[in-house]
Amino acid sequence: MGILETIHSSNDIKKLKPEELAPLCREIRDFLIESVSRTGGHLASNLGTVELTVALHRVYDTSRDRLVFDVGHQSYTHKIITGRRELFSTLRQYGGLSGFPKPYEREDDAFIAGHASNSVSVALGMAKARTQLGLDYDVVAVLGDGALTGGLAYEGLAAAAASGEPLVIILNDNNMSIDPNVGGISRQLQRMRVKPSYISFKRAYREAFSQLPALYQFNHRIKERIKDQLLPGNMFSAMDLNYIGPVDGHDAGKLESVIAWARELREPVIVHVLTKKGKGCSYAEQHPELYHGVGPFDPKNGRLQTCAPCFSERFGQYLGDCAQKDGRVTAITAAMASGTGLDQFAARFPKRFFDTGIAEGHAAAMAAGMAKQGAIPVFAVYASFLQRAYDMLIHDVALQNLHVVFGVDRAGIVGSDGETHHGIFDVSFLRTVPGMTILCPASFEELEKMLHAALFEIEGPVAVRYPRGGEGKYSACSHGTEEVLRAGTDVTIVAYGMMINEALEAVDTLERVGISAELVKINAIRGNAFPETMASLRKTGRFIASEEICAAGCVGETILACASAEGRRLKGAALLNLGEGIVAHGDRARLLRDHGVDAQAIVECAEKMCAGEQRDTDEEDQTGSARV
Repeated sequence: MGILETIHSSNDIKKLKPEELAPLCREIRDFLIESVSRTGGHLASNLGTVELTVALHRVYDTSRDRLVFDVGHQSYTHKIITGRRELFSTLRQYGGLSGFPKPYEREDDAFIAGHASNSVSVALGMAKARTQLGLDYDVVAVLGDGALTGGLAYEGLAAAAASGEPLVIILNDNNMSIDPNVGGISRQLQRMRVKPSYISFKRAYREAFSQLPALYQFNHRIKERIKDQLLPGNMFSAMDLNYIGPVDGHDAGKLESVIAWARELREPVIVHVLTKKGKGCSYAEQHPELYHGVGPFDPKNGRLQTCAPCFSERFGQYLGDCAQKDGRVTAITAAMASGTGLDQFAARFPKRFFDTGIAEGHAAAMAAGMAKQGAIPVFAVYASFLQRAYDMLIHDVALQNLHVVFGVDRAGIVGSDGETHHGIFDVSFLRTVPGMTILCPASFEELEKMLHAALFEIEGPVAVRYPRGGEGKYSACSHGTEEVLRAGTDVTIVAYGMMINEALEAVDTLERVGISAELVKINAIRGNAFPETMASLRKTGRFIASEEICAAGCVGETILACASAEGRRLKGAALLNLGEGIVAHGDRARLLRDHGVDAQAIVECAEKMCAGEQRDTDEEDQTGSARV
């Protein structure tokens, strides 16, 4: 039996001898490669944090102490150590183990994490609660150097330094987020990596004078003054954080010693740890960006399964074609060049491509400045990450009706990444932005057509929202703001984006059972005008809206409000959507089915409605989809 099979908690890992740590880390890496090769998941980031996670569990008891991950995609080793190794065959699958920290799985997961740069703020809140309530536990935050490109990280660091709360912050520095890190912070960290041996001297110096506090303070002031004159500035020390590092992030024994020391200082401390993304796996080390988030692959050689063309790739390709014809077109990403399909654009037009790091708010504000001066900026961003720039959408873009184009990637249910990554709030919040036009392509051809319109035909802010993955059965191109795809007399069905595939299937099924459904496809959402839909309602008197978004602010609500304003009394109406929008991870088709928004749900709803069965407007079924 291997060492790994004996580990089920932080307590088990504390029982190991120091010489057993390196073999354990090798076993964990072998397990990760083999397991992720079958299920897919985040590989390179987890291979890079094995020793760090082992060391953290040697020092802390995560069933009591609070270990807060930034983003959380590097938490696999943590999950293995805390009794979930046998669940890894279900990783990121419906009803299985999540790929991110989730407190509902184990008390060892301190906080849900899926977005970057918030861990220090969250950890500081936990530390303050500990002090206020007189509780006894330690708090440690783990953030990557990529997260330092986000402004929220500095808000947290500044507040932590001022608080004086006992708090350890681990800076996992691998010089990568998903794509290589950019900007001044990355250069600052590069300068700080040059002398890892400094930590040994610093610790020995502090321990030697620990019994002579007055002499220590005198010598410390002299040392700091000399260091300020002779050495490059340390931004963390300048913030009044006790800085320790750099430390070899692949030496579990040394890490354990340093982290334990940082914990004993009982003040805000930042430990700078140097790691290598993909450590221990040759192909992941050579191409960490390819093995950040992967599908199943061959563990022997890393060969990835061939993927069908996807919306992200087509978006990047066509944007590049437009940029070739018009020099005003520029592309912006927030550390997601490859994820949003902009890597090809970056290669073709390096001087017109801008990577802001994990700073969505800055990216949106910068785009507004570019638009104000005559450029046509395109900010490609995941729908769930665009949430972080809501203030800039209104204050910097909308108030001046600036022509900024947002490529809203991963719109709708994204599958295995789960609730932190589903793009199911974007329609609701984008509709509140003055002057915003939301375009909803359902095919590659529509994506190209709508992107061209967004760039060169529509004024003001425009969002082009498209899903993860490739086309569905619908691969045509409809026209206008709305279009009636199928004429009918019994019930009006409205859908947009990828939900058009479910709606088309439902219409075909209804036709076979003698129900004539009229299908209205919405291509553009702007304001409260839906003339084609309203004309259809006057004819059928029954209405079903099927939307892959949350209930609040859904399009169906607005259409019902328009009908009410007309004084129109419908014979039946149903809003099929994702309710509160808290949707677990799993296969998209299964999630649509479970939440009652797939083709079968549309069919059942229409059959009941046309049979005369109605419900009260405020009633909700068990899926959270409001039906009338």
